[in-house]
Amino acid sequence: MADRLGDLLVREKLITAEQLKKAVEKQRSSGGRLGYNLSKLGYISEKDLTTFLSRQYGIPSVDLASAEIDPEVMKLIPEGVANKYQVIPISRTGSTLVVAMADPSNVFVIDDIKFLTGYNVESRIASDASIRTAIEKHYASQEAEMDIGDVMTEFDEVEVIHDEEKVDVSDLKKDVEDAPVVKLVNIILTDAIKRGASDIHVEPYEKSFRVRYRVDGVLSEVMKPPIKLKNAIVSRIKIMSNLDIAERRLPQDGRIKMKLGKDKEMDYRVSVLPTLFGEKVVMRLLDKSMLQLDMTKLGFEDKALKDFKDAIEKPWGMVLVTGQTGSGKTTTLYSALSELNKVSDNISTAEDPVEFNFAGINQVQMHDAIGLNFASTLRSFLRQDPDIIMVGEIRDFETAEIAVKAALTGHLVLSTLHTNDAPSTVNRLLNMGIEPFLIASATNLILAQRLARKICKDCKEEVYISPQALIDIGVIPEEARSLKCFHGKGCATCGGSGYKGRIALYEVMPFTDGLKELVLNGASSAELKRGAIKEGMKTLRMSGITKMKQGVITIEEVVRATMAD
Repeated sequence: MADRLGDLLVREKLITAEQLKKAVEKQRSSGGRLGYNLSKLGYISEKDLTTFLSRQYGIPSVDLASAEIDPEVMKLIPEGVANKYQVIPISRTGSTLVVAMADPSNVFVIDDIKFLTGYNVESRIASDASIRTAIEKHYASQEAEMDIGDVMTEFDEVEVIHDEEKVDVSDLKKDVEDAPVVKLVNIILTDAIKRGASDIHVEPYEKSFRVRYRVDGVLSEVMKPPIKLKNAIVSRIKIMSNLDIAERRLPQDGRIKMKLGKDKEMDYRVSVLPTLFGEKVVMRLLDKSMLQLDMTKLGFEDKALKDFKDAIEKPWGMVLVTGQTGSGKTTTLYSALSELNKVSDNISTAEDPVEFNFAGINQVQMHDAIGLNFASTLRSFLRQDPDIIMVGEIRDFETAEIAVKAALTGHLVLSTLHTNDAPSTVNRLLNMGIEPFLIASATNLILAQRLARKICKDCKEEVYISPQALIDIGVIPEEARSLKCFHGKGCATCGGSGYKGRIALYEVMPFTDGLKELVLNGASSAELKRGAIKEGMKTLRMSGITKMKQGVITIEEVVRATMAD
């Protein structure tokens, strides 16, 4: 972002090229963001910089000096995280947390805060200096300092406890082979399939040990095995995944392949992470028989599906799918590849990890440790006479640049990015350093998606929702008065949750001539969004409301999965 910000400020005549050069030198020597160094050197005021960024990103700015921040909201983001990312929480409304940050384009920070807090994140722009001051002011400890003498008299005997457990590997191997441990691990793996889980979490804590399943996107606890079995259970999973059971200090990744009956096979992608009280294991269930590759059943509305099919059937160009982790991007791309998989075309994919194997498609697993990353693999693809290329994710300038060049030289490129909606993807590419004219020339379509839980068909019933509540989420007032809404009251089929299965909500933005013109003129995300809606794009919220009108999802899922327009 730094280089792009500097160029934009020079172009707007807010600073000179000479001032930019000096600020970059200062940044290299003393660190910090470019904007912080520019204001520190007195080349631009914090207020002017914040106003400029607000206009550029289409995001409101906030004056932290006069903002009243609820201490309860502060507790949602620990001080260490606030300092690390230079963000500060301001307020919370329902499931949305508003945070002030200096770089709202950093979607990785937003994703991390979402994951940490469990809230949707809405950003506001503030200067670096005001964020630092606010962090110091609001996180100031209210606890009185305790006199060291009082501590020593209160605790007469002090025993040092060593954090790291000493575990004998030979003893562990014996424990692992115990019938109860083998049986328990098999139950954990097979029960997850019966419940329709997408992930299994095996988690050790100081005084407890638990297993959770993620079903329809929501985690719930299913069992608490005895804590004395935690090392044996984790080691049994590691042996099944061909991992090193003696290595307990470093993360490890593996795979389990299980045969269930005569025909069914199940893959588990295994990730082991050392935590404070032992190793946490997360297993992603990969069931090829459950993979939905029929585009008409994914959740596309008619126009959105037509636009998407038109874009992937073009001989060249770039089709980008965006959304948070676990929003179904891979399924959408796999369904597109399945549609495009013909003998006449050479299709190559770079994935991290490869989730499903497809006959007729050349799939490459990334391996960063040996230099096999998206950029290097993409370069190799271009020497392999490709027609269609799929890149797992565009994370940096190098990968973005090669993908754009491939799209401009006669190849169809499919890829994913982490952004909140389709229009903000353009800004993400600009911040990576891709020129506007290249984005406008190379892009066929951008698609954003989210997954919403479907109402259980067996316990679905009509529920009254006030017209005002419907109007608040974006329903037209005339429709709100007569709209029938539904929910699931809970039954044996859905385990009492009222939800069974998930459906995708799509925001499909074809790159029309009008939108290309906006990109070339440096339009903000908000302006692009307005332009796309004028040309017929349905936003994620609109897609959610359509599914609610059809009685497929609840109003709660519309609010949980989408942001207001």
